[in-house]
Amino acid sequence: MILRHQAILFLSLVFTAQAADKAVRRFALRPDSDAFWKLVDRRAKMTVFATGFGFTEGPVWDPAGFLYVSDEEQNRIYRVYTDGRRETVIELGDPDGNTYDTKQRLIDCASVLRAIIRVDPDGTYETLVDHYEGKRLNSPNDVVAGPDQALYFTDPTLDLVKGEKQELGFQGVFRLDAKGNLRLLVKDMSQPNGLAFSPDGKRLYVDDSKEKNIRVFDFADGQVSHERIFATEDEPGGVPDGMRTDQDGNLWVVGPRGIWVWDAQGHRLGVIQVPEQPANLAWGGPDYRTLYITAGKSVYMFPTKARGFLPNLPKGK
Repeated sequence: MILRHQAILFLSLVFTAQAADKAVRRFALRPDSDAFWKLVDRRAKMTVFATGFGFTEGPVWDPAGFLYVSDEEQNRIYRVYTDGRRETVIELGDPDGNTYDTKQRLIDCASVLRAIIRVDPDGTYETLVDHYEGKRLNSPNDVVAGPDQALYFTDPTLDLVKGEKQELGFQGVFRLDAKGNLRLLVKDMSQPNGLAFSPDGKRLYVDDSKEKNIRVFDFADGQVSHERIFATEDEPGGVPDGMRTDQDGNLWVVGPRGIWVWDAQGHRLGVIQVPEQPANLAWGGPDYRTLYITAGKSVYMFPTKARGFLPNLPKGK
């Protein structure tokens, strides 16, 4: 009888915890400062853009009116249109973060290939880099275009294929220029993940999922210096992941339970709580004021008052 009561109590606690977790996972706006409301409308609602995926990542908005989405479980990159249509661009093992290069070509972090690749609209691809100093990369995770038109990417071991060995002795941040020259910028992070440039091109932000913090570096002439901790995201319920900046220099970063919004001085302005734990985000829509958030099996849309910063988009456009 005692054991039965204990079992009932245990199941009751489990169901209570599950119910509480579901309550936590609902959409909500959690301000830390009145400045949050300058970026987010109090009445703004989050909507589902698309769902039914395995695990979504790597959103990139195309002005033609669709969103590129990586699915790490279905092993595909999709075009997802605003009318709900979904097209497979390429079938590829564990695609991750994406960006555009200066010629509006899709660049993908191909985890299984352990490479950065360029994907053509018809699904063919070209490997841009997969080795550093004769050793295979780990598992490229996220990539952005820099102010100097080079590509910058993180290379943690988060998606290293089971059974394959790590050949590099570090998890790095790299610069890849248009001629294919690869340069190591950072090698002292545990698991570098999301990255973004400030609108003026003078700062590079990189978060570390294991350490649960965001680093910031001074940036000039393709080099980084003066590394320091910008902020931490150490609450339960998630880790720092994808990030973007807006044209005023605020930082929008995946964090526990949602999107954490920081000003350029490292003050948290608020949190946009997402129904599923997000992994990445992108600015999109005709005015680049909408956040497209990849989270679990879904992609969510959230309107903001901010205008997103994209390296290839002129300011104010």
